[in-house]
Amino acid sequence: MRVLIIEDSKALRDSLRAGLAREGFAVDVAGDGKSGLSYARNNPYDLLVLDMMLPELDGMGVLEVLREKEDRPHVLVLTARDRVEDRVSGLNAGADDYLVKPFAFEELLARLHALVRRRYQEQSPLVRVGDLTVDLVKTKASMNGEVLDLTAREYALLEYLALRRGQTVSREEIEDHIYGVNKLPSSNAVDSAVCILRAKLGPDGKDLIQTKRGRGYVLQEASGE
Repeated sequence: MRVLIIEDSKALRDSLRAGLAREGFAVDVAGDGKSGLSYARNNPYDLLVLDMMLPELDGMGVLEVLREKEDRPHVLVLTARDRVEDRVSGLNAGADDYLVKPFAFEELLARLHALVRRRYQEQSPLVRVGDLTVDLVKTKASMNGEVLDLTAREYALLEYLALRRGQTVSREEIEDHIYGVNKLPSSNAVDSAVCILRAKLGPDGKDLIQTKRGRGYVLQEASGE
């Protein structure tokens, strides 16, 4: 999943970027509200981690503009403001969740995973497609109960296809959701990643991840034919 962090503290910004990248997120960062809003308006993020006390444009200003975005990211407000009135104002302005500083990274991660499930209308943290199970919380996948040895990027690709299972997903959509602004892929990166992922899924890999010529890929249960 692709996440944007708008946070003016460089230390916290860098810590969150490193931590979320280790968990398989594609992460972009901004240190002020104005540049962060520009990122958010011009890129298809799944999630936004938003500080409220920002230079240039505060978090409320960012939320107010993003309310008008058709496919806006789900927003987790991260702030030192802990009054009930502040939380209510943020939620009413369009935030989806609210976490007060200081916080535990594990809690932030759990809240982000919950927002991902909400965004893709998943009730369960386990997504099953045939013999494949993708655990959205543990960020692991297994075939027939055997855990797959996946890199963070490979898991991110499989997770996105699983959340969009049954739908044809274009190469451009995959690039938008598993690569950050500063990590643009080569022209054949997605095709190569899909090829490697199919191999790791085993004999059924090609049947599970099917190519739709000229359109992209679809993850769906193998027909058994």
